[in-house]
Amino acid sequence: MEDIQTLLAIEEIRRLEARYAWHADHKQWHELAELFTDDGWFRPLDASGNEVLCLHGRQEIGDILHGRNSGDVELVHQLFTHDIVIESPTAARAVWAMADLIFRGDSAMPQGEAGDTRVPFRTMRGWGHYHVTYRRVDGRWLISTRTLTRTRLEYTH
Repeated sequence: MEDIQTLLAIEEIRRLEARYAWHADHKQWHELAELFTDDGWFRPLDASGNEVLCLHGRQEIGDILHGRNSGDVELVHQLFTHDIVIESPTAARAVWAMADLIFRGDSAMPQGEAGDTRVPFRTMRGWGHYHVTYRRVDGRWLISTRTLTRTRLEYTH
């Protein structure tokens, strides 16, 4: 790839990630899921490196994130420094430094239903990194895989 094509690809991926954060902060989970490839997946880990969830495909990503963040929940996602590597005209990977805040009101607190693994908190502050692979499909970059690693999590109950 020529330098200008590489720079354009990097900028398109930066804009894709900006849309990801926008949709997350506005709880537009199905729109966020459309930023993934059909077979894409999202896998958040806790600060100890344990898998919290593994969501496969747009429908599951949208449905599960909607269910876990419905009701009286406010979200703030911030993306900071990034290292984007364009591997080919249709493949890229990146690591993004990130921080997020989640605020829960009464209606959003876990009720202890069977299978609900959410931590019961009022406020969560988290820091870490998104490890992302991208594919260019039909002329646009999409998220193929996304793993969230945590360096620190703080909870207020």
